[in-house]
Amino acid sequence: MKNIIYLFVFALVFTSCGDDPFSKVKTENVEQAAVRDNTPSKFPVMTFDKKLHDFGTIMDGEAQETVFSYTNTGEAPLVITEIKSTCGCTVPQDWSRAPLLPGESSQFTVKFNGKGMNKTSKTVTIKANTQKGTESVRISAFINKPGGVATPAGPIIQ
Repeated sequence: MKNIIYLFVFALVFTSCGDDPFSKVKTENVEQAAVRDNTPSKFPVMTFDKKLHDFGTIMDGEAQETVFSYTNTGEAPLVITEIKSTCGCTVPQDWSRAPLLPGESSQFTVKFNGKGMNKTSKTVTIKANTQKGTESVRISAFINKPGGVATPAGPIIQ
C-alpha cells in the first residue's frame, strides 16, 4: 500500500510539471500590461471651499450646522460612496450620490449637536473615487456649560 502511494505521488509530480509555464506567456500581452500600468490614470479631485469650520463659542446642547461646498477639479467624474463622522454627535447629510462631472460643484451639510465642554473638534471623512480614496473636513467649537461660563483660558466661573 505504501508503494502505491509513493508511485501515485511520483506520477502526479512528473505529469503536472510536464509543460513549461513560461512558454504560455505571450510577449505582446506583457508589453501591453507594462504600458497600461505605467500610464497615469485620470482621477477626480475634490477641492473644498473650506476644510475647517469653527462654530466659535457655543452653549452646551446648542445644535449647530454648516455646509461644506466642493468642486470636482479633476479630469474624471467624482463619485462619493460614503460620508461619515468620528462620532454620533456629528451627522453629515444631504449629499449627492450622483457622479459629479469635472468642473461641477456640490455640497453637503454637517449637523453638530453641541454637547460637551471646552474645546472639541470632529472629523468628517468622505470616501470617494479620488486618487487617495478618502478626503476629510473638520468642525470645531468651544462649548460652555449652562450655569457657568467656561473660558478658553481657564475653568468654569460661576
